[in-house]
Amino acid sequence: MKNGKLQNYIAYVDGKFVPQTEAKISIYDSALMFGDMVFEMMRTFNHEHFLLDEHLERLYAGMKFLKIPEPMSRLEMKKLYNETMEKNADFFDEKEEMRPLINVSRGILPIYQDVYGQALKPNLVISVFPLRWTIGATYPNYLNGISMYVASQRAIPADLLEPKVKNRSRMHYQLANLEMREIGPHAWALLLDTDGFIAEGTGSNIFLVKNGKIYTPEGRNVLRGITRRYVMSLAEELKISCEEKNLNVYDLYQADEAFVTSTPYCIVPVTKINGVAIGNGKPGPMVTKLLDFWNKKVGVDIVGQVKYYSETGTQSSSNPFVELKR
Repeated sequence: MKNGKLQNYIAYVDGKFVPQTEAKISIYDSALMFGDMVFEMMRTFNHEHFLLDEHLERLYAGMKFLKIPEPMSRLEMKKLYNETMEKNADFFDEKEEMRPLINVSRGILPIYQDVYGQALKPNLVISVFPLRWTIGATYPNYLNGISMYVASQRAIPADLLEPKVKNRSRMHYQLANLEMREIGPHAWALLLDTDGFIAEGTGSNIFLVKNGKIYTPEGRNVLRGITRRYVMSLAEELKISCEEKNLNVYDLYQADEAFVTSTPYCIVPVTKINGVAIGNGKPGPMVTKLLDFWNKKVGVDIVGQVKYYSETGTQSSSNPFVELKR
């Protein structure tokens, strides 16, 4: 790793490139006041930016839904994103992958505009940091699987706050995460919707496997993850049945195996629910099959890469639920 110091990474902030330690937005920005911000976090494989167009598509869909004015066209955004990555390229050697981030807020609230002497306009921040900061200590999760527990906090349904918009209003995720900390350092949250059906993790989508078929919750009350969609496309290529349907916690107890998906981790097996083993309590063959196929697609040994980061140092934790992004 060439450089692990935050101050050496460059961010784009509201028209300027600055060291990340100097990247600032106003304390009166709508993002701080209301969590009024859409965002996307990506990753690279061999420095190739994975599914960037899909992430940008969702970013612009979120801006449209929340009525945040587009700061620029999608093509211009992609060009600026690539320019930001190029300015940071020297900090990443051939073994280091990027974890780019785009944040777009509505900008300074109207009642404070006179103080700043500017009209309301969106605030754009583009930054990047090493992927190892997110996934570096998570190798045991691939070997042993993770343990999920049903949180008392429910997922917010679409008729109250649209979960399909990737936004920074995420207190329900945080409350579920805090509850998991009381259970133990390796507990991961599973949220149900208000009808009692399985919804999602706090930054991950969930799948279960039964009799060689894959099932995942309907897309009504969840963030429809980019990785979720990609795994469904992998299953289609492999001619594996993958169905969206309402699922109960009971279905997890009866599953042969389960896994979660997210952008940085790709696929992580789930081997326990509420302390009870799923299947034989070990990562199953479906996860292996999907990961092997993914490896061939991107030319990277995904689990091997995580192992390398674990062995060569990290700034992550063993339960990085806060960093999980889809």
